[in-house]
Amino acid sequence: MPVTIPAGLLAQRGLGDDWSAWLDRLPRLAEELLEEWHLTPTAGSLHGHVSLVVPVVDADGVAGGLKVGFDGDEESLHEALTLQHWGGRGAVRLRRADPRRRALLLDWLAGPDLGDLWDVEACEVVGGLYERLHIAALPQLATVTSYVEQWLRDLRDLGRDVPIPRRYVDQALSLGRDLLADDVPPVVVHGDLHYANVMADDAGEWLAIDPKPMAGDRHYEPAPMLWNRMDELDGPLAVGSVRDGLRRRFHALVDAGDLDEDRARDWVVVRMIVNASWTAQDARAAGRGLDAEERDWITRCIAVAKAVQD
Repeated sequence: MPVTIPAGLLAQRGLGDDWSAWLDRLPRLAEELLEEWHLTPTAGSLHGHVSLVVPVVDADGVAGGLKVGFDGDEESLHEALTLQHWGGRGAVRLRRADPRRRALLLDWLAGPDLGDLWDVEACEVVGGLYERLHIAALPQLATVTSYVEQWLRDLRDLGRDVPIPRRYVDQALSLGRDLLADDVPPVVVHGDLHYANVMADDAGEWLAIDPKPMAGDRHYEPAPMLWNRMDELDGPLAVGSVRDGLRRRFHALVDAGDLDEDRARDWVVVRMIVNASWTAQDARAAGRGLDAEERDWITRCIAVAKAVQD
């Protein structure tokens, strides 16, 4: 079965020449890895935002996933090293890797992911994974501090001409400085732990996938569980207000993960205002105003930051 590149991944050509060059190389690269690692495709290829995933069996007939990542993605640079460090405890097991080619052979997780669970139950699952994933940091990992320092500089440089209430911008800048100044033991932070990045194995154990690993404060982790699946919080089956739903999620994560509530709250505020600022930066760089979808996203970011503080 020849490897085909999904249309959704091919659409990333619009992101630049580096993407186009990688996509041109990708079919041959995937075929080379299949041959070298004695893997046989078993189904059509899947993809994430920055990677191709080919369902395979190895020479012994054991199912797995061949993952080939975009070699220009800085955030996933040390994915293989981190998965090896976790050793299958709380995360998908790494069976083989070629970091130079951004290639991983992973155990196959048939799923489901957490998308169909009640959101509070899903937050309890993720909170329960924190202890297993937040182990001693690897020296090779980029730090949360190095990323956040730059994000705060960018936020400050946006000035007052941004569609974010100034009090939230000032608060994020102040909280960010305080959080980075604290001397906390660095752990491995997944960085993108949300509903679709936790999947069940054949035994029903929940395991994290697709880390964007950093070394830093474990309280950095909860925000993606709040900003994803927000449509459910004001839909026909919603219980209470959007604020109530966000607070239920937040407290489930804090309680299950044994986090310091104040510190986790401060990180949520910083991350949500930074997220909103990225949207404004992208529009400004393109020399245009915000479209309706972008304005809605900024409103949602502010809603999350407000909800965890009310």
